[in-house]
Amino acid sequence: MAPIAAHQLLIFLLQVGLLLLLALVFGRLARRLGMPAVVGELFVGVLLGPSFLAHVAPGLSTWLFPQDSAQFHLLDAVGQIGVLLLVGITGIHMDMGLIRRRGATAAGVSAGGLLVPLAFGIGAGFLLPATLVPAGTETLVFALFLGVAMCVSAIPVIAKTLMDMGLLHRNVGQLTLAAGMIDDAFGWFMLSIVSAMATTGLRAGNVLISLACLLAVVVFALTLGRPLVRHAFRLTSRGEDPGSSVATAAVLILLAAAATHAMGLEAVFGAFVCGILIGSAGGVDPARLAPLRTVVLSGFAPIFFATAGLRMDLTSLTDPVVLLAGLGILAVAIIGKFVGAYAGARASKLNRWEALALGAGLNARGVIEVVVAMVGLRLGILSVEVYTIIVLVAIVTSLMAPPILRWAMARVEQTAEEELRGNEQLAWAKQSPANNSEPL
Repeated sequence: MAPIAAHQLLIFLLQVGLLLLLALVFGRLARRLGMPAVVGELFVGVLLGPSFLAHVAPGLSTWLFPQDSAQFHLLDAVGQIGVLLLVGITGIHMDMGLIRRRGATAAGVSAGGLLVPLAFGIGAGFLLPATLVPAGTETLVFALFLGVAMCVSAIPVIAKTLMDMGLLHRNVGQLTLAAGMIDDAFGWFMLSIVSAMATTGLRAGNVLISLACLLAVVVFALTLGRPLVRHAFRLTSRGEDPGSSVATAAVLILLAAAATHAMGLEAVFGAFVCGILIGSAGGVDPARLAPLRTVVLSGFAPIFFATAGLRMDLTSLTDPVVLLAGLGILAVAIIGKFVGAYAGARASKLNRWEALALGAGLNARGVIEVVVAMVGLRLGILSVEVYTIIVLVAIVTSLMAPPILRWAMARVEQTAEEELRGNEQLAWAKQSPANNSEPL
């Protein structure tokens, strides 16, 4: 097997270096403007991708980002490692005691945030002009796929936003992640069903296999998973050097992601479950894992968010029909998620500001929706125009979530439990200069 070519390596290094540099610059600029760093990091990909650079300097764009799948997959690989480790770290910070006490609340918020946008999306799929539906695609399959795209939430974007805003230790932040994970688990399950309808047809066996795999992961985590994680850290945490603990956490997260991916589930789901196991296993000193957090939040995660924008081409929205359809779907996506999550939160006895914050957090679709859209484009369910519209929804909802979250959470008084949880998370910041000693 020949090693990577010299020119290919040069381009890869330039891509990673430039993306990380601009993500740092625009991330800090976003913070100065009162927004989380993830907003600036997402903007970097749009700036360097086909939406801007390809039109302003096509020669430079073609040289720096050649239309070569092998070259682009190098960036994808780095970004995937980053998002998996980011989601794993997020799982470590989950307060499972709170989730157990308020599981009914999380389930209620999730149910509202699922059913309403799913229904809105399916209805919009039937109302869109036939010219936007690819030839040979059944309207029912198209409508179901659009409904699935409307009901997912972007756990990586939500997690990074909550971290940047110092809200992960708040009860609303914990409930947002719990409800978002339920939404995404359902979303990936429904995606497998709709994808089967578009290819081999809907078969009861495929549905049962997907459901059985999901239940198997949960059962394993509740029985053998926690003791195995605890034993792994006992073996590697005997010395003073935190490097072995960092490596153990990274290995466990990546292997768990590989396991769920092999089962036909989303890799992010396995990483998140593994993070929860690490955080709840006991015997794991958070300060020893601080170097992992620093590397992920300051290096891998910004590259992932910047890379996500490189596939987005917003110039197709200049077509009036596509633009009007896009505005309609955007309104359906925002209203459906907000109304559903808000109603679920209010039915669960949360006050209006907490309900509004939950609606804002779950409304961020981010790169998860982009991934869903790419599946639809690959299977021929979505046209290029509808794919672009869904990407627009992903960008706009991710950008509008932080200011609404900040406005709503400013009116939610912090409890003693939240303050204690925030102080515990400061142990991570003691060895993490990138966090500026703020709680997550």
